[in-house]
Amino acid sequence: MNLQQLEYIIAIDKYRHFVKAAEACFVTQATLSMMIKKLEEELEVKIFDRSKQPVVPTDIGEKIILQAKITLQHAQKIKELINEEQDKISGELRIGIIPTLAPYLLPLFLPSYLKNYPLVKIQISELTTEEIVQRLERNEIDAGILATPLENKILIEKPLFYEQFVVYASKEEQFRNKKYLLAEDIDVNRLWLLEEGHCLRSQVINLCELKSKEKEVHQLDFAAASIETLKKIVEINNGITIIPCLALADMTKKQMQNIHHFKSPAPVREIGLVTYRHFIKEKLLLSLENEILKAIPDEMKTATKKEVLKVTLKDN
Repeated sequence: MNLQQLEYIIAIDKYRHFVKAAEACFVTQATLSMMIKKLEEELEVKIFDRSKQPVVPTDIGEKIILQAKITLQHAQKIKELINEEQDKISGELRIGIIPTLAPYLLPLFLPSYLKNYPLVKIQISELTTEEIVQRLERNEIDAGILATPLENKILIEKPLFYEQFVVYASKEEQFRNKKYLLAEDIDVNRLWLLEEGHCLRSQVINLCELKSKEKEVHQLDFAAASIETLKKIVEINNGITIIPCLALADMTKKQMQNIHHFKSPAPVREIGLVTYRHFIKEKLLLSLENEILKAIPDEMKTATKKEVLKVTLKDN
């Protein structure tokens, strides 16, 4: 048994196809099949049921694959220990970040990070919360930057900062000249939301208690895929939406006139750095955390006088 064989069985489990797994591992199918067969003969068990398409692990195979992932992570830890001993921050860091955060947070810290850590290769993917959790479990990414807490026992969460929500409303909306709003001031029948799958949608639903309120049908039934689209819908079709404050950075003076703030304690989303429980690249993670916090205003680093909204992965 060797590490290469463990990499091969993990690839087959991921792609559920010998040809695709071989391509991902940069070997021929014949080589990959032979190595898997040797491993099965050595262990005297069948790891995969080849009679099914797509190929699936056997019951014992699932346990072996899980242990293989842990073993490879421990092997990678040896390389990390060497880097730490040499006081060198290098390697690959695969990050998943939610779409409602990526366009606003990445420009704040990424240029500085790349400059300060030239030996680190960063791979970034925009993913929904559910996709980030799944990819962390499959060891396809190293860390997620997303709204927390998730209350998932297999994950380790490190809160980073607290981002306030604000109301973005057309001039037709009547707030009785109130300086600060309450959640009950929001007319849910005029509220535009992101499409399902975004944690921001679930937080707004929890804030406005949409589950317990009657909501009329808009003439235009539209679920936006991004915050920028939500803003455009409000501007051209009137209504209200709720957005996180980092999205204000590139707004024009005219757009800023549509912003209304909530009364203290203001509703916020907690943004955290999330890893799988067997994560090993601690030094890389710390470098990422430090660069993000350097780019965030101090007032966003505490939850004092703020109400952290709950994250739910489903609307129902």
